[in-house]
Amino acid sequence: MHRLAFLLAFPVAAQMTYEQRVELVRRTPGFVALWDFVKRVPDGRFAAHQAPRERHDLTLDAGNYVRDFWNEGPEATYADFPLLPEGPFGQSVQYRDETNPNFRPVLLVPRARMHNSGLDAKGRGRSVSMAIWVRRASGGHALGGIWHEGTDLAANSKQAARVETGKRQYAIFAGLAANPGASAAHVSENGNRSFGDKYARNLATTREVLPSGWALAAFSFDNRANTVTAYVDGRATEYWIDEPEKHPFFQWPARGWRQAELRQTPGMQEGEDAAFPASQFYRPPEKKPISKTRVNATTELLVYPFTKVRVTRDAKGNIIRRELAALRVNPFWFPHDLYSPSTPEEGGPFTIGRVIHSSRSVGFAGAIGGVAVFNRALNAREMERLAAIRADLPATGR
Repeated sequence: MHRLAFLLAFPVAAQMTYEQRVELVRRTPGFVALWDFVKRVPDGRFAAHQAPRERHDLTLDAGNYVRDFWNEGPEATYADFPLLPEGPFGQSVQYRDETNPNFRPVLLVPRARMHNSGLDAKGRGRSVSMAIWVRRASGGHALGGIWHEGTDLAANSKQAARVETGKRQYAIFAGLAANPGASAAHVSENGNRSFGDKYARNLATTREVLPSGWALAAFSFDNRANTVTAYVDGRATEYWIDEPEKHPFFQWPARGWRQAELRQTPGMQEGEDAAFPASQFYRPPEKKPISKTRVNATTELLVYPFTKVRVTRDAKGNIIRRELAALRVNPFWFPHDLYSPSTPEEGGPFTIGRVIHSSRSVGFAGAIGGVAVFNRALNAREMERLAAIRADLPATGR
């Protein structure tokens, strides 16, 4: 059966069996892997439903990244991820608000086992989408992805015993300071920092926050369109941040935009950073405005696909100042390929529930009931179908 016909043949999601829900995800074009926390290997670890062409071992290990990088804290086991009788596929794992500062348990696929797999989205022309069924209790940090933030950054913890620079590719966060509690898609072209900050700051975020109860946090990176789009329950509402230079997160791409503006004028300009790397300029398309609005006798607001710019002119009509009035953050302009580690040592693991980072904060607390990855940019209709898989199955998953 043709894939589209197969998807349209499904009953209403609430009436679907466990097998039908899994098959809906598997039959979505571009499917790579699904962890539903029901399927296991003989030793009890969670296994992935995988695309027929995928030969890598994507079974999830349990780890405590504080022990791995700081030599502190206990080892983590599957007992540290209580299995709950709820979720879109019938079972889910719980991430607790851990009180031991040296204990940050995480489920992961080690890099050595997933390097160059379908999960390892990277490089020229590569797109990716990810969906995580989640019931969030607290925290705005990572829900999952390939996002090793590095252990070389100054943070509220002592120096790591094992120091590594960032190895970021893509991930979903629960908003962070971009919009706490939202669905936020982070992507990186270099594995490291961006726009002059010590962290990676390319991301799309939803206007809506994740609702109470079960929800789908998802994103798509469309390499051809140069866009990253974040979704909550299949919706990707357009989202603009006014005066982004004042925003705790989006001040960084705003800085990249400003430095690119200043660099275009010969000579050193007021506020220009001569050391700011051109590779970190932020220049969304601004060739022809979508609309123009007169603000006063000398100023007008120009609206472009991803920016709104205030333009001030002198008495002769010459532009004397351009200011970033607003930045579109869903979808977000990202004109790069994803970071492409060539060896396992240059890449990070795929993690669920947490990522490796120097601040060692508790991060997300709640339950995760499914994680799926696709090797293409899913469209809104496909996201809606995934979001329709609700958490109403019994613990048996059937």
